[in-house]
Amino acid sequence: MFARIRSLGLFGLNAFPVDVEISLNKGLPRFEIVGLADTAVQESRERIKSALYACGILFPTNSCIVNLAPADRRKNGSMHDLAIFMAILAALGRVEVPEDAALIGEVSLNGDIRRVNGVLPMTLTAKEQGIRTMFVPMENAREAAVVEGMTVYGVENAKQLLDHLEGGAQLSPMGHITLSQTAVPQVPDFSDVHGQTAAKHALELAAAGGHNALLIGPPGSGKSMLAKRMPGILPELTFAESIETTKIHSVAGLLDAEHPLVTVRPFRSPHHTISSAGLAGGGTVPHPGEISLAHNGLLFLDELAEFDRRTLEILRQPLEDREVTISRAAGTVRYPCSLMLIAAMNPCPCGYLGHPTRPCTCGKRAAAQYLNRVSGPLLDRFDLHIEAAPVTFDDLGSTVKEETSAEIRRRVVAARAIQNERFQGTAITCNARITPDKLAQFCPMTDKARARLKAVFEKLGLSARAYDRLLKVARTAADLRGVEVIDEAQIMEAVQYRTLDRKYWQTTGG
Repeated sequence: MFARIRSLGLFGLNAFPVDVEISLNKGLPRFEIVGLADTAVQESRERIKSALYACGILFPTNSCIVNLAPADRRKNGSMHDLAIFMAILAALGRVEVPEDAALIGEVSLNGDIRRVNGVLPMTLTAKEQGIRTMFVPMENAREAAVVEGMTVYGVENAKQLLDHLEGGAQLSPMGHITLSQTAVPQVPDFSDVHGQTAAKHALELAAAGGHNALLIGPPGSGKSMLAKRMPGILPELTFAESIETTKIHSVAGLLDAEHPLVTVRPFRSPHHTISSAGLAGGGTVPHPGEISLAHNGLLFLDELAEFDRRTLEILRQPLEDREVTISRAAGTVRYPCSLMLIAAMNPCPCGYLGHPTRPCTCGKRAAAQYLNRVSGPLLDRFDLHIEAAPVTFDDLGSTVKEETSAEIRRRVVAARAIQNERFQGTAITCNARITPDKLAQFCPMTDKARARLKAVFEKLGLSARAYDRLLKVARTAADLRGVEVIDEAQIMEAVQYRTLDRKYWQTTGG
């Protein structure tokens, strides 16, 4: 007796089709799973035996061999349980599973079907393979139903699916889930922050162009408050961006069963004790790290100088390539990480270097050691260096109504609309993503602006990367003002956000 049922496997973000083949033959009772299956897959034998008994079905006394094809790709996790369970019943002649259907899910000892990670990327791959029907755990049903053109059935327990396939009580397909059907979390508002007008404008500039920004200032100046309000001024996710982001969160097991689509740009804020694997991703089967979970959103690193320096250096290549590559013996995984990096730090251990009223108690050597925890190449990858000045009593006690996130966001969205039109037909999504070969085309300057930029470049000794980033910031400043050709004012605005490394790093001798 032979049966074949379709399923899917997952390695990183890469899903692949799996055929669950089963053969029941005469011989000594045994139950073997072959096809490069890991421990979690091998353990499914005991789960399936118990689940069959819970459904009132005796496990066959024949020799039972299950092959997970293709046999040369490693299978991991518990997502094949449901397909193996139904393959046994199909081989016994109890059920007939449609050829264009695939089954995914973990089977518990009592026959309940538990959720698994990565259902969205697996469903997308299933559609590409010509599969039109998916049987998935009920908790994953809304996630799978995001994929248009798929008939998705949510299964709570194996007996329920057995009845459906035998022609008894029928399961109801899950309706297609759209972006408008998902919840939109609330975020803090910029109107809560008193003062810091210059820093707010700089962060508006960062949001409008998708630029990385570093906030430097004394303790209590509002650096973290400002950063945590950034999601409220970022443009909405497009449906394509939402799907990309949701796939990563699906693999990581971070999706809400009721609201399966990620509808707001992610905001990730890991603690400074995070490991390299936690930031970049890793594990035997590589899982996404914080930089990938922030894809299409914002990664906030508070107390930047407190992070392990080797951990921070991992950021350098992903920030340039917009993806992180993790290689293991089982294979290589690439996770996208197109993000905005916002970081905050004190200028010295005590936090008061350069403070107008409070003296620094660290000394030049201690301050230099502290600042040098952030390397020059990493510092060069921040488009904007923003000084968060100490907040005065008059700022805190002011009754003047502060600008809301909604008001700032309108300007950001208008600037992004200009960029969307400019970059139409290219892979560029915002000014910060302009490639070097397109700078001259997309960043035209007046003669005065060019002369000013040349003078600044020579005086400050900027790197080629700093030149590119400065020009991109000037492009965004022009977009916020509705100006097509960059003039001298926008160049000088961009330059003022590249001077804090000279103020702090050079004055401390670092």
